[in-house]
Amino acid sequence: MNKVVLITGGSSGIGKSIGEFLHHKGFVVYGTSRNPERILNSVFPLVALDVRDTDSIYAAVAKVIAISGRLDVVINNAGVGITGPLEEIPMHEIKNNFDTNFFGPIEVMKAVLPQMRSQQSGLIINITSIAAYMGLPYRSVYSASKGALELITEGLRMEVKAFGVHITNVAPGDFATNIASGRFHAPVIKGSAYESSYGNTLKTMDEHVDSGSNPNEMAKAVYKIIQTPNPKIHYKVGVFMQKFSIVLKRILPDKVYEKMLMNHYKL
Repeated sequence: MNKVVLITGGSSGIGKSIGEFLHHKGFVVYGTSRNPERILNSVFPLVALDVRDTDSIYAAVAKVIAISGRLDVVINNAGVGITGPLEEIPMHEIKNNFDTNFFGPIEVMKAVLPQMRSQQSGLIINITSIAAYMGLPYRSVYSASKGALELITEGLRMEVKAFGVHITNVAPGDFATNIASGRFHAPVIKGSAYESSYGNTLKTMDEHVDSGSNPNEMAKAVYKIIQTPNPKIHYKVGVFMQKFSIVLKRILPDKVYEKMLMNHYKL
């Protein structure tokens, strides 16, 4: 029986790449989008879901189960970027980021776990970020929301292991997607104390995304995880230096690591 896969945020970027790859591998793939009727080129069906809307989450999950009778793999991919000096980011934007990157994935997991428990099987893959492992300048909110998802996965996987359900994190580095266009940018304010340093850092971040890896690398990594009987807790996907930065954080003194980051971002 072909496994049934649900991918949140499956209409573009990494989610779309993963969905297309799994579809061509013979999986029964469903993606989600806030406005699926606007997406005309998807090779797999899209259902309406907004991770900030609990009712839409449960409706989408119920629809997929009603059609397919089961749900084997859920990929919590929907997310949004946010940049800016913490002092200048409006609080409603910070809350929106956590609603999308953290509270939304929690609601998705709560919605699918009853089905997976009844099947005595299932896999949930939470797409986080290498930024989740470190507080980055002008990306502190993003690092925090993705880092929170990493930690909740660690706890939850122990709670559900007895039911045959596996949960894992996959942390991508920079990939060439449209995430930069969709994220919230606090504006560079003329005369602000952060004008120069934030403006320069913003250019650096956008350049990293533009020159990022092919999203198909994420798709291949996710496919390999799905084929693994007992997945690890954490996976990292990206170029060597991005993954090695996590190792350095573990072994270097805090202030040395901080200085390294500040040099990287020319602060």
